[in-house]
Amino acid sequence: MTRPYGVKGGRKRKHAEPKYDEEDQETQPKKAVVEVEHNKEEEQQQQTPEGDELSGIPITPSENNTNKPNVIFILEKASLEVGKVGKTYQLLNSDDHANFLRKNNKNPGDYRPDITHQSLLSILDSPLNKAGRLRSVYIRTEKGVLIEVKPFVRIPRTFKRFAGVMLELLQKLSISAVGKREKLLRTIKNPVTQYLPINSRKIGLSYSSEKLVDMDDYVSTVPSNMDLVFVVGAMAHGKIETDYTEDYVASVY
Repeated sequence: MTRPYGVKGGRKRKHAEPKYDEEDQETQPKKAVVEVEHNKEEEQQQQTPEGDELSGIPITPSENNTNKPNVIFILEKASLEVGKVGKTYQLLNSDDHANFLRKNNKNPGDYRPDITHQSLLSILDSPLNKAGRLRSVYIRTEKGVLIEVKPFVRIPRTFKRFAGVMLELLQKLSISAVGKREKLLRTIKNPVTQYLPINSRKIGLSYSSEKLVDMDDYVSTVPSNMDLVFVVGAMAHGKIETDYTEDYVASVY
């Protein structure tokens, strides 16, 4: 009996490559993952977070606060830029990439994604969000990329994990909830004004503004049927100048 041989030059059968989906995120514990609370029982279990785990944000339906305006935040000029450092792509920041930035004739002081990180934590952890009055958060980077952040997203506490999430977002254009198809963060088309309610007041918050106000008194003058849009600078220095902002104020406190 002769030994069978394969025909030379024949095509090898290709194995189907696995598709990327949300389940892959659960099987890779080292990968930065943005999670969302699903029910009250899960929130109670996570009241005491361990390590980098984030506590849930119990959000009350906004219908319970119809006598108060809802709020939208826009973070302008955010430093969220990806660069190839060595053989890997990383979210550039002044602490880890100062030498790399100088070699490329860039000012390390301009690369402060930590400002965006801290701003998001402050907004999403605020009583305003827990009361269900935060409608959305938008981030516009220095390069003009517009990002939508859902109010119930849980942003990583540590900057390292946050940088990993932002890197994945800027490369894949969206981040979904664990085991869900719902997009918690995504890049969207400019301009940001097309996503703002028609009946809203756009207010720029700036330390350089000559108009000093008590924010509680200032907000109380806004009708309950009008949403508030706060525009905040997410850069280390400079000032925000947008064509859609109606007023610029600074808090007296």
